[in-house]
Amino acid sequence: MTSILEVRKLRKTYRSAGKTLTVLEDINFSFDAGSTNAIIGPSGSGKTTLLGICAGLDRPTSGDVILAGEHLNVRSEDELAAIRNRSVGFIFQNFQLMPSLTALENVMVPLELRKERDARPRSMELLDRVGLADRSHHYPVQLSGGEQQRVALARAFSNQPSILFADEPTGNLDAETSERVVQLLFGLNKEIGTTLVLVTHNPDLAAQTQRTIRIKGGQLV
Repeated sequence: MTSILEVRKLRKTYRSAGKTLTVLEDINFSFDAGSTNAIIGPSGSGKTTLLGICAGLDRPTSGDVILAGEHLNVRSEDELAAIRNRSVGFIFQNFQLMPSLTALENVMVPLELRKERDARPRSMELLDRVGLADRSHHYPVQLSGGEQQRVALARAFSNQPSILFADEPTGNLDAETSERVVQLLFGLNKEIGTTLVLVTHNPDLAAQTQRTIRIKGGQLV
């Protein structure tokens, strides 16, 4: 199969109080297009840092990330933004919805950035897919945590991304709501053919993916 994401000799360090802190060291892996994958490890192990670098939100100290055929380390910030808008979807633990926009308007944002003409009907279709068509004109503050995460899910899939990064997507949800979000996540992944990369503490969630990578102390174990 074709690789959608390749990580080569990745290293990330920070300078803090005159000392060098190594967050990631010699990370190497690749994910196949259309696959489901989990990155697991204890808090502080470097999972979220790795996710940010893989998505082009942060830069490594050394090493290379190839995302959808693009070498991210040689791209400008504007070029990285264009790659993300074209190929990447995101879901975060704290939803990251815009409070001044309705559920429908939140889902429309990536499509409007791409100047898609059918942004509204496509966004309504996705809200219907996640069971929130009747809540389309509600603002985030009027929605439960599970409903907000389903809006975030619809938004993440709105531009039919090649790869979707989900950072603790069920971390703020109860068990029943988590299960529904997970079913939607894997269902949309299969339907659209998006590669799924989950960062999670949940071993049961990780077990549902085709491949699991474990990180401890900034290294693959």
